[in-house]
Amino acid sequence: MQVDSQRLAERRSLALHRRVADRLLANPALVATARERVTSWLSAGSPSAFYLSRWDELLRGPLADLIAAMLDDSEAGRELRGASPFAGVVPPRERWRIWKAALDEPSGAEAARREHIRQTIMRQP
Repeated sequence: MQVDSQRLAERRSLALHRRVADRLLANPALVATARERVTSWLSAGSPSAFYLSRWDELLRGPLADLIAAMLDDSEAGRELRGASPFAGVVPPRERWRIWKAALDEPSGAEAARREHIRQTIMRQP
């Protein structure tokens, strides 16, 4: 099976950001950490200033708007995720499971959706 590496990277990124969204909903304090990271990168003169400015705007707004933008599967959403300030929010083992699911499943988006549902069910009392 031949894999389009660009599309695979995009599927993985979206799946990871779905998990980030779950973590933000559970712990909104993570937004402050991401905001500090964006501020630091902007101060350092990052070449991704355009996207970082957009992240800065989103991180200062409503959580629902932030999550909607980070999960947007449009070209703009994919480009925004390319400069994500959420490194480290998803633990390495979980990140690898998400990455593997995106590779193993015929549709990475479907695999991410299944994983999201499975994780949601596991959290139920």
